[in-house]
Amino acid sequence: MAEGARLESVYMATYRGFESLPLCKILPKISFMRLYLLILTFFTTLSVFAQNVETDFDALDSLYREDQFYVNITYNTLQKRPEGLQQNKLSPGFCVGFLRDMPLNKKRTVSIAAGLGYTLAIYNQNLGISTLDGTNNYQILDSDITYSKNKLSLHYVDLPIEFRWRNSTMDSHKFWRVYVGLKLSYLFYDQYKLDSSVTKINKANNKDFNDFHYGFYLATGWNTWNIYGYYGLNPLLNSSAKISGKSIDMNTINFGLMFYIL
Repeated sequence: MAEGARLESVYMATYRGFESLPLCKILPKISFMRLYLLILTFFTTLSVFAQNVETDFDALDSLYREDQFYVNITYNTLQKRPEGLQQNKLSPGFCVGFLRDMPLNKKRTVSIAAGLGYTLAIYNQNLGISTLDGTNNYQILDSDITYSKNKLSLHYVDLPIEFRWRNSTMDSHKFWRVYVGLKLSYLFYDQYKLDSSVTKINKANNKDFNDFHYGFYLATGWNTWNIYGYYGLNPLLNSSAKISGKSIDMNTINFGLMFYIL
């Protein structure tokens, strides 16, 4: 009984203390306590539920997707070249990006994929580009001029879309594939460098390059190794770029290897 009387006195003292506080001070504390208890209850329940759920990491995923990241290494060639224009050294290309795989059939062997990527295309050749009074001039470098570098570097953002066939299964990552695609590329930076016995030129953002470039490509192979080919449908340069009054209508054909991941 003494213990009960003591608890009752403590309760009455606490009540009188609260009763003396302004209502505006009490309500925020009550609301905060309710919120705190709600959050605590939620995470406690979530923790208990998580402990009772077992994840089977070895289970096969029947809704799998394939080949969503890619890396591409190419050799770049120029077609429809003006007379006298030649490529020298190696003209490499590098692409990397992501494609969202969207299967079309139940076996997931036919799909389409669309994504975003980056391309660096380099061309070592003997086309000289100089600027006079704000106008770009193009000419084939004289054979008497020695140069250690005459290079075009083109940087693109890519929007590829593919139609895909493969004989994959959910339990194997080794399969044959044939992917056909269309790639739209936006040129966001270009650079021309010449280092010769006569002069040095470093020029960027040439307005004569087409901002958009597009073409078809094919990637086919087994497992990791895939042959890749790309055919550009429009010229690298617009009609204002000319040699001896003729437009430079060069397009590009690239071939190399494609690597798909995940």
